[in-house]
Amino acid sequence: MSQISDPKIAFAYLRPACVLLTREPTVVNVETLKGQLKEVNDATLQQLQEYVLFPLRFVLKVPGAKKEQLVQSVTEAVSYVLENTCIHSWETLHNLFSELCLCLSSSADPGKPADTSEELKSAVLRCLDALLHAAYGDIVFKLFEPIMLPGLGAAVSLLLALGEKEKSRDIQTAALTCLQALTLQCDCTQEHVVPSSEERCFVGSAMASFLPGITMATARIITGDLRQGHAVTVWSRTVELVMEDVQLQSTESYKTPSADLGRIGQLIVLRTPEWVKNTAGKLSVLLKKIISCTSAHQHWRVRVAMVELADHLLAKCSHSLTDCVGSLLEALVGAINDVEPRVRERCEVALREVSQRNQRCSGSSGTQTFTDILSENLHSLATSLPRLMRTSDDQKKLFVLNVFLGYLKILGPLVSVVLNSAAHLERISKALMQVLELDVMDVRIVEERSYAAAVETSTGSHDSYTTHTQRKHFLYFTDEKIFSVLMEICRTLGYYGNIYLLTDHLLDLYCQSSVYRKQAAMVLNETVRGAAGIAVADQSQGLETKVRESPATQEDIKAAAVSIIEEYTSLNNWHLITVSKEMDRDQQDQQVRIFHSALTCVFVSFSLQAIPSSSTSASTIHQLNSNIWQLCIQLEGIACCAQALGHDFRPLLMTSLYPVLEKAGEETLLVSQAGLSSMWDISKACGYASLKELINENSDYLLNDISLNLQRLSQHPQAPRVLTVMLTHSDCSLLPLVGDIVQDVLTALDLSYERTAALFCSVLHALMKALARWFPSTCSRTSKSTSYRQRSSDQEDLSIRQFLLNYCKQKELAEGIGIEDDDTEDQEVPPTECEDVEDTGSPDVKAELPSHLSITKDVMERCIHLLSDPSLRLRLKVLDVLELCVQVLSERENELLPMAHRCWPALLQRLTTDDPLAVLRAFRVLCVLGETCGDFLRRRVSKEVLPKLSASLARQAPISAKAGPVYTHTLAYKLQLAVLQGLGSLCQRLDLAEADLDVVCEACLPYLSSRQPIRLQEACLNVFRHLIQVDPDTFWFTLNELHCPSSYIPHHPDLLPVQLNGTGSCCLMKLTHLTNGQLIEPRLQQVN
Repeated sequence: MSQISDPKIAFAYLRPACVLLTREPTVVNVETLKGQLKEVNDATLQQLQEYVLFPLRFVLKVPGAKKEQLVQSVTEAVSYVLENTCIHSWETLHNLFSELCLCLSSSADPGKPADTSEELKSAVLRCLDALLHAAYGDIVFKLFEPIMLPGLGAAVSLLLALGEKEKSRDIQTAALTCLQALTLQCDCTQEHVVPSSEERCFVGSAMASFLPGITMATARIITGDLRQGHAVTVWSRTVELVMEDVQLQSTESYKTPSADLGRIGQLIVLRTPEWVKNTAGKLSVLLKKIISCTSAHQHWRVRVAMVELADHLLAKCSHSLTDCVGSLLEALVGAINDVEPRVRERCEVALREVSQRNQRCSGSSGTQTFTDILSENLHSLATSLPRLMRTSDDQKKLFVLNVFLGYLKILGPLVSVVLNSAAHLERISKALMQVLELDVMDVRIVEERSYAAAVETSTGSHDSYTTHTQRKHFLYFTDEKIFSVLMEICRTLGYYGNIYLLTDHLLDLYCQSSVYRKQAAMVLNETVRGAAGIAVADQSQGLETKVRESPATQEDIKAAAVSIIEEYTSLNNWHLITVSKEMDRDQQDQQVRIFHSALTCVFVSFSLQAIPSSSTSASTIHQLNSNIWQLCIQLEGIACCAQALGHDFRPLLMTSLYPVLEKAGEETLLVSQAGLSSMWDISKACGYASLKELINENSDYLLNDISLNLQRLSQHPQAPRVLTVMLTHSDCSLLPLVGDIVQDVLTALDLSYERTAALFCSVLHALMKALARWFPSTCSRTSKSTSYRQRSSDQEDLSIRQFLLNYCKQKELAEGIGIEDDDTEDQEVPPTECEDVEDTGSPDVKAELPSHLSITKDVMERCIHLLSDPSLRLRLKVLDVLELCVQVLSERENELLPMAHRCWPALLQRLTTDDPLAVLRAFRVLCVLGETCGDFLRRRVSKEVLPKLSASLARQAPISAKAGPVYTHTLAYKLQLAVLQGLGSLCQRLDLAEADLDVVCEACLPYLSSRQPIRLQEACLNVFRHLIQVDPDTFWFTLNELHCPSSYIPHHPDLLPVQLNGTGSCCLMKLTHLTNGQLIEPRLQQVN
């Protein structure tokens, strides 16, 4: 339906409703008029505006109480008229403005909002906003005349009260939007009156009277309600309007008011220089509160509003708000590293404009002034940084550090100029030292050891080491994001600063005090990476002077890296005590003696704090942890230098790789992990595909250093560990080079095994593990009879006929019938597997052994002597080495058997009269010997080992049957389990006699009891399965004599029935007697 466009027709159409509403002001009549207004087009409605508004205004002006629904309906109708027309009359604007303010205010207290419904308040605020937008031309500026100050002040007070105290968020937002429109600062999409500079100054002078109230109220809204970001815009636009530099330079801003105004003249504020200065100081206080609440706000729109506030005030009020410039810049630079791209982009634009404005205003001096402000702020922030890190929460800490980083990024190349100031360099470096202080009180750092060999090269990777590396714990923060920002600050300093200046200053701090040593090393490491441009963000938001004027060259970085590595690897910083006497007394005593010898012989002048002498008291946990972390950070530093130099680091490997390998072989887990991670970083930086390639390519001078240091072991006790790491992460191509070194190790062990046995055994273990990996055994020695039985068991069951034929043949052979026919077959003896048949022409000349077998024999010789060492830890390690030696020698039986004969007495002592831990390890060696030596050990095991093992099992069976769940954590349980798990396979491989098998059977039967721990029952079942492989008939009969699950009925009537004792009540009596009342019937069924 088309709207009415003829004014006469529209007048005639609307007149009855207007007259009726004037006579009877009801909601129905208002709704009728509102419905008819929508049928009139905007141009016609503009002509009839005064006529239509009269009855609506009349309803509002009628004295007395009015229903809220009626007032709401009237304001909605007025809103429709104002949204579609313009106000040309000042009287209409003034009257409507006053009437709407009265609708919002309380009748009892006009200065406070009325206690009305939220719907009514929302409707009145919408109408007020429409009125301010509908004011046309210059009439809106009459609102800001001095005579209007009381009414304007009342409106501002009402809107601020609604924005601050109203519970409805929609009403709060609407009130603040109206206040923004009232100050002609609205940013909606509608058309607005654009004031000239004079008109803007006029409005600013009027609003100066209300600046304290508006700024304080909106500041309370911002700080009290974290979800209200619209108030930030109101605050910034109002301050911008009143404190604008252009206005304050005009004489109109502090013209004396007319005397005719009377008391109203007292409301007028003259914006004199003194007033501006005082106001700026007060605004600075409010601004700091606002920044602290909004800069780290969770919602990105609030943070954008904060950036815009800083941008507007710096652009328009930088001279009047001199006290606030520092805080505004801090807010901007803190948003440079915001996680939200929209905040970050808006901040970069604002900072670029700030820089351009300063350059445009006063040329180079402007830039200098801006730089001075930034550098002063940076110095001030560095001064307060330690305090803020101690007292603030993590979110505040993160913002402060982002501000710090932002200053560096804005200064850009000028960071180098700022750092030339000794005060700035000292303050910034000391702030980083204090913030990065580590928490070194965790006892687990010292306790965690790396006794097990490192992960093999074939299975290890860089990620497997880095993922297991323990992260650092700091005193003043826990969030990993904070640490990331701190490291970025260090890299940015290195990127823009002078690498020589920073390196020298930080090395001075490193050397001055042990308190700053770890922090200085962390900063140094990241500074070197930053100088090389590693992990430094694209610097696009700095001052537009020049891009990085003189970037550090590779030669500069190399010079810094050399000085850093030399300091890190110096004797007093590299060889730190990481093990306490209580945890490792033998090793600690050995190191103290060695270090004391080195101290008195060569390096008398070094500090005793770094290398304690024998008279020094035991290190505390704090000191040990500090040493461990210092070594880890220094290892990271060497890796950082390698990353910074890339392939140019290869020449430095001659001096740096050996120390890194030393620490990769350290027994302290954290140091070992850091060393391995550093090796991977160095390998990747220098272009090596793996640790194996890194070691093999540099093995010549590594082995040369090891050889020389082994000759002066008292001064270089870590040399064996370097060899250990090389063997662990290399391949068989290293063996020809390492042969002479191994002989040096064995010679050194022979000469001073009392002091160096533990250290060298680790090397021998790594050596044998490497040989076992490089030369896997291809032969397995088992007895012929056992192999025959194994093959027989895999065949199908024979028929009874075939069984009887074989029986007859065996009986004839036993009586001597047909034995001549078999002589020819017996004369041909098949060659044993892996037998050496290369040359039989010279029986008196023994073929030379391969180098790895010769080394293995030499190592095994030493193991035989060390098996009786008083140290349990050493005996355990020697047993591990012996096990590996047997595996490597298994391919040469003629070499293995004499060595097995020689080591048997010492091994027997470990099996029978040693600590349970040693018995456990020795039994494992015995099992390996059984696999490889076969029949050679049968008589020895049967006579000397088996009786004692069986007796031990029988003695422990009642104990384990009665024990509770805690028993499974004891050493006795572990020994039982290990013996049961290995005993069956040992009996099968040695093909023991029937009497020995009976002894084993009697010892193991109690472990079939349901009262035994589950794993012991399962291990016992496994024993019987192996025994059945050795002699199926005997153990079938033995087990059925104990328990026969069913009777056996012959298949032919001529055969007699089989009578077994394992059936009936006598079976239960036997089982009860055997197991002390603990029935083993279910387990026997599993075996059968």
